[in-house]
Amino acid sequence: MTLAACAALVERGDPDRFLATMAALPEDRDRLWPLYAFNLEVARAPWASAERLIGEMRLQFWADVLDDIGQGAPARAHEVARPLAELVRAEALPLAPLRGMVAARRRDLEPSAPEDAATLWAYLEATGGALAGQAARALGADEAVAAVAGEAGAAAAMASWLVAVPALAARGRRPLPEAPERLAAEALERLARARARPAARGVPRRVLPAFWAGWRAGALLRLAVREPARVAEGRLVQAEFARRGGLLWRSLAGLW
Repeated sequence: MTLAACAALVERGDPDRFLATMAALPEDRDRLWPLYAFNLEVARAPWASAERLIGEMRLQFWADVLDDIGQGAPARAHEVARPLAELVRAEALPLAPLRGMVAARRRDLEPSAPEDAATLWAYLEATGGALAGQAARALGADEAVAAVAGEAGAAAAMASWLVAVPALAARGRRPLPEAPERLAAEALERLARARARPAARGVPRRVLPAFWAGWRAGALLRLAVREPARVAEGRLVQAEFARRGGLLWRSLAGLW
């Protein structure tokens, strides 16, 4: 029941990762739902209330959940915490990336803009990058492949960040430390470097869904480079056919 709750949460809140997970082998989907549901819970925590203390309390709850898992304490009776604990223990997943995700989200409690591109990249590596690496590990990837997934995941997170710029600006944030086309171009370079790594060749079919979660990144980043005004205007989008078609092509071709 709790895994079904995780899947429903991802379906509602993270449609790209939901579709990517549905393209995984049926027996592997339950390895991804808890991770992606945890990511949603942590990502939403800083925005749950205008009161900073509420966001801090929610993030601390997840920090405590991870401490419990690390100490072998009984899993908390929570629809995401319990399946997350079971997954981490069953697959011997490292806790450091998950703890880093919680710590990075504390940055969202601050109204100030990222100081520079390096600061923003550190945040994206600790959030989207760490999540992609953990998803790859959950599907059986070795550390070399998980590192490639993390690098690709950070680049995909930049695409998502650029899509979110209008929403962040509406909340009084200044999300862009430099021109969006420069950030997008660097993300494309990072994606290219990830694909050029030796470990990126012949990623096991079973592990590919961890990469597919960011299947739209390349197209969105190229669009941001060509037409940067779309970012602030909230028009960094794809047609639905192109969006779903990209995932279908990758799943049929066994590529990422």
